[in-house]
Amino acid sequence: MTLGSPRAAAATCTAGASSDFNGDGVTDTAIADPDATVNGVKNAGLVRIVLGGGKGVSEISQATPGMNATPEAGDHFGFSRTSYDVDGDGCTDLVVGTPFEDVAESGKQLVDAGAVYVVHGTPTGIGAGSKIEGYTQTQLDPTTSTEAYDWFGYSVRAGTTATDKPYLVVGVPGEDVTEAGKTFWDAGCIEYMQGTTVVPLNEDDPGVPGTVESNDRFGYSLGGTNRFFAVGSPGEAIGDQEFAGGVAIFSHTLSGGLPTPLVGIDQDGAGIGGVPEAGDGFGTSISMASYRPSNQTYNSDAVLAIGIPGEDIGTAADAGSVEVVRVQPSGAFSQVATFDAGSTDVEGDPVPGDFMGQRVSINNTDTTVVTTTANIRLAVGVPGKDTATVKDAGAIQVFRPLDTAIGANDRLLTRGSGLPGTATARDYVGMALASGTTNLYVGVPNSKASDSPKGALYVLPWSDADGTTSTGTKTYLPGQDGLPDVGEAFGTVG
Repeated sequence: MTLGSPRAAAATCTAGASSDFNGDGVTDTAIADPDATVNGVKNAGLVRIVLGGGKGVSEISQATPGMNATPEAGDHFGFSRTSYDVDGDGCTDLVVGTPFEDVAESGKQLVDAGAVYVVHGTPTGIGAGSKIEGYTQTQLDPTTSTEAYDWFGYSVRAGTTATDKPYLVVGVPGEDVTEAGKTFWDAGCIEYMQGTTVVPLNEDDPGVPGTVESNDRFGYSLGGTNRFFAVGSPGEAIGDQEFAGGVAIFSHTLSGGLPTPLVGIDQDGAGIGGVPEAGDGFGTSISMASYRPSNQTYNSDAVLAIGIPGEDIGTAADAGSVEVVRVQPSGAFSQVATFDAGSTDVEGDPVPGDFMGQRVSINNTDTTVVTTTANIRLAVGVPGKDTATVKDAGAIQVFRPLDTAIGANDRLLTRGSGLPGTATARDYVGMALASGTTNLYVGVPNSKASDSPKGALYVLPWSDADGTTSTGTKTYLPGQDGLPDVGEAFGTVG
């Protein structure tokens, strides 16, 4: 795959929508089921694409013609996903991470080495008939080695830079890193691609924030905009606090063939709320959106949301919290908000095992104007949240993070209250979460409800999610809207 090809306009694809696999200008929806049975093989995994405008549903798995792969038990194809227009033809292309893929190499079976697949969109749809490229880590980057338990593809993030070049970041949190003759297990790395550049990066590389240690899991989570990208290391030790966590921020500007490291953020740094504690998991989930200051004519900055699901709040172990920072091109950053369920006027209370921040998704609903509290929205997953009668039903909490008072306009969404369906025990709403400029996507792949035993996906306009409108939520369920009536963890997004 070459990312340096000219951004040519396609004759039959119109582009314009950020997720438009057939290039007709209408947004399409990708819904994963990484636990799905494929050709009788359990947990092989698949992704379904619902084309907008009622143009059909397609299925993509390792059994798809042209995939050059075989569905195997426990592959979990679709565990991670991202999309971008890699070849500039106007049709969005799908990137699927399969971190638990076993790879045969030199007569050995490398367990959970991982693989990534790029499935190209076409004017007639995506899936069968698409050009498909599959990569192990070595196939993507010949300077590296494919190894067991690397989890290549555990996270993926793609987009287009400010100079209109497509980029792709692949997380490899299980990568072992050797420094000064010592091997650090699961230190982690990423593979970064832009144009003809394909490079690995880890915390041992010049300028990269953090210190290489076992279990750092650098690359566990990813976020990005057209100017920046961020890498989460939730296992990072801060001082003697194991698994406290950290986040590294980079610019897409290449220097010496590498993306430019800007700054590292953790709870031990100035201007960040809280203190680093063992098991906090700072950076377990991260999400980044473009930000335009009032003195600029473009989105020069970014806002970064950081989930800290293992944060203890008072005596409430693992209640969780969230940090939001603004990042400038120089790497300077400032705290926008830091909050938990005990913050002033935030709905709810800190409860042990809520894991607030297990997933976060932040978005700018209008990047054409100066950024204000009116156009930045943040959704936070609280998968351990109990309702009055149901344990671990889970919830989504929506915030306007630029508000002076973070609790002034927050809204707690549970199934049956703000979300469709009925809350049941161990639904863990908040484990599957994604967003775009218009919609919030809430998946319930662990649904136990009688109306959605195979999982569900709810698509809410942001304005509905924060309670300012009630235009209606779209519900996707197996057996409806052309979707096959099968599924194990349908609704996996984010």
